[in-house]
Amino acid sequence: MFVLELTYTAPLDAVDAVLPDHVAWLERQYDKGLFLASGRKNPRDGGVILAVTGDRAEIEEVVATDPFVTAGVCSYRVVEFLATKTGPELERHRQTLG
Repeated sequence: MFVLELTYTAPLDAVDAVLPDHVAWLERQYDKGLFLASGRKNPRDGGVILAVTGDRAEIEEVVATDPFVTAGVCSYRVVEFLATKTGPELERHRQTLG
C-alpha cells in the first residue's frame, strides 16, 4: 500500500486551472481499483492519496501521468507501507509480515 503526498509547487490559481484534468485522472485510477481514498490537505497546500498495488514502479509510472505533475504544479512523495492492521472495510488489503 502507498501513501501519496502531493505538495503544490505553484500558486493555487495555476493548480485550479489543471484541477478538472486531475479529477478525471483520479477517476480513472479509482476505476482501475488503484486508489482507495484521496483529498486535499488542510491547509490547502497539496493532497493525499491512498493507493494499493504491490508494485512501486507502477505507482511511480501512474504518478508521472498526473496532470498536476505534467503541468508542473505539484510534486509527489511516495511512501510505501505494509497495512498489517485495517478496519473491516479494508480487510482485503491487509498484509502480513514475512
